[in-house]
Amino acid sequence: MKTNKYLLSTLIMLSGIMSILVSCKKNLPDNRLSIANDSQYTQFLYQPTLGRNTLFTNNFTYGNSSRPLDFKIVNMRTFGGEPAPELTKLYPVKVWKTAYDGTEKSLAEIEAKRVIENHPLFEVRPHSGEFLMWAEANSNMIKAQPDSGYVFDVEMSNTGGRKYFQNFRLRPLRERPYEPSPLDPITGQGTSTSISPSGLFITGQRTGQALTSSDVRVVFNKLPKGLPGYSGHSISFKFVDTLAQAIDPNKFALTDWGNLLHGFNMVKDATKVKFDVAYPVPLTAYPTKYTTTDGRAAHVVFRFDRQAFGAILLHCFVALDFRIYEEGDWEIIFQFKNDKPKFDND
Repeated sequence: MKTNKYLLSTLIMLSGIMSILVSCKKNLPDNRLSIANDSQYTQFLYQPTLGRNTLFTNNFTYGNSSRPLDFKIVNMRTFGGEPAPELTKLYPVKVWKTAYDGTEKSLAEIEAKRVIENHPLFEVRPHSGEFLMWAEANSNMIKAQPDSGYVFDVEMSNTGGRKYFQNFRLRPLRERPYEPSPLDPITGQGTSTSISPSGLFITGQRTGQALTSSDVRVVFNKLPKGLPGYSGHSISFKFVDTLAQAIDPNKFALTDWGNLLHGFNMVKDATKVKFDVAYPVPLTAYPTKYTTTDGRAAHVVFRFDRQAFGAILLHCFVALDFRIYEEGDWEIIFQFKNDKPKFDND
């Protein structure tokens, strides 16, 4: 009997202890995330070039703030303090839903990897604090330099609270449809009408001397819409001599035409070679066989061999690293302005 009384007393005591523990647990504070003072933006001035996707990375230090963090742009306004609906409204933009890798076999296959979504033209990545200006923004709708542009604030938050970063500056630069570009990013005016090739090793027919980059001008020309035989998304390469006469592209006989750039439906005649392409060129900064090693530019090389005196074999070429952001039918024209290329053997 005493044993039963002892067991009952023990059970009652344990039950009381458990009740106390449960009660204490209920009264414990929540595990809240924290917002730390050392979480900071490291860049407050942003100058994206309009007409192209521009992502600003490595512009925020998390410090001791708990993650995940949420970011949003607030109080977007002009420099004069007026509302800026052009940067708060949603617009259709083209977004990759599947990664581009350079192996796509058609324009349709490339476009199947992209979708149209609605976004503000300038936005903050919601969990990283990185800023993105979409390519669909242009100077017809967005204030560009020399205008003073825009001012905005950013709210950073988590369940532990929120913090505000104020007076960011957004001062977009005017479009430059292609790079390298002779256009001034502030005035939009051309400082010249051409650029130089990225690489060159060709002998002049008249002088017998190696041509220099100053002997060759590269001109980007956007054709009017709707021309017969043009798709609205093409690139043509042309070569002309000192008298503006066409040089047959077949003279560049060792060019790897099938892998020159990521284009399709090649048409080559005595005056040009044309490809259908998806824009921008290159499509992303992913390195492929069509780009520079860092993937940031398309890389084209036009080649031929000739034999010089002494049975020396010369591997001749002209090369160009370039980017085109504006969709259309573009001509890239190589003008040999001081001397014709020498294609024949000595």
